[in-house]
Amino acid sequence: MNLTVRKREESLGWGVLVVYLGALALAFGVCALLLTLAGKPGLGGMLILFRGAFGQGYSLLDSLTKAVPIFLCALGVALSFRMQIWNIGAEGQFALGAVGGAWAALTFAGLPGIVLLPLVFLCAMTCGAAWGLIPAVLKLRLGVSEVITSLMLNYIGALLLEFLVFGIWRDPGSFGFPMTAEFSSGAQIARIAPGVLGKLHWGVLACPLAGVAYALFLSRTRLGFELMACGEGERVARYAQLPYGFLVLLVLGLGGALAGLAGSIESSATLGRLQPTMLMGYGYTAIVVAWLARLKPWPIAFTAYLLASFRVGVEVLQLELQVPAAFGSIMEGAILLFVIAGQFFLSYSVSLAHPVVAQAKGARP
Repeated sequence: MNLTVRKREESLGWGVLVVYLGALALAFGVCALLLTLAGKPGLGGMLILFRGAFGQGYSLLDSLTKAVPIFLCALGVALSFRMQIWNIGAEGQFALGAVGGAWAALTFAGLPGIVLLPLVFLCAMTCGAAWGLIPAVLKLRLGVSEVITSLMLNYIGALLLEFLVFGIWRDPGSFGFPMTAEFSSGAQIARIAPGVLGKLHWGVLACPLAGVAYALFLSRTRLGFELMACGEGERVARYAQLPYGFLVLLVLGLGGALAGLAGSIESSATLGRLQPTMLMGYGYTAIVVAWLARLKPWPIAFTAYLLASFRVGVEVLQLELQVPAAFGSIMEGAILLFVIAGQFFLSYSVSLAHPVVAQAKGARP
């Protein structure tokens, strides 16, 4: 029997959903197997994970809160991926945005909230954009790979945040814990409602606004069209006389600004101060989300919420089965690998044929 691989001429239609569901099922099957090998109940562990992620109202709201920074970082990453610029630095841009926002919150604490909060966001987006522009400048001027530089800047950004909260910004009243003083009320994003909705804050509104702006920019503006055309490759862009260098600066700067905004929302709304525990790998998860969603804004929103829910479920799994925190990263990696592998079947069909039949088909005029 011969294995024949052919490129599909038509879309799978509903088969796309089957491929993705199958990939997710295989990923969870591998995770269940790992739990079993670790001496934990595999199937029971997956049930605990899903119950923790989707089984109660509080967990759904917690997932929505965690999805905000993931969505904003993923949107920025997807923008650069559109033109084959590989921004792996959302985690560092997230950290620098939090630092910039904290600086504004601590320096201008006496300003009213209607002035201070926009200033916090502006400083955060500026710092995030500046951090994103470093790989862009190095790529354009020196030909350095943005993959390496953006990745290395993640560690520098995280260490800079730790340097500040362990040093000159540490709150004297924190009993030695690494954190800044609590932001003034004018620098904190308010909660939507008390009680059950107490964890949900107004920062979630940044997601639909950013998503609509992303979609309109790509579909309704000349720069968006040129950006999409540059996705065919640098040589194609330069041959068509498109402003390739400017667009590289634009996508990495905008991506950094979105990640910086996510950092300021996380420090302002969720924590109310700057502390290293806010660096939970949202920037790395954003890369997974962008790829799984094929760089489209509404699938990014769904995927961001889905992975945020699994993070909440893993927290419950840690409490009930004493599973290591790294299990969440293993699960994200398994989902990414199986979904990417499943995309092969969206583009190609695989069939088995007898050698005689295959030769007869190949001999036809």
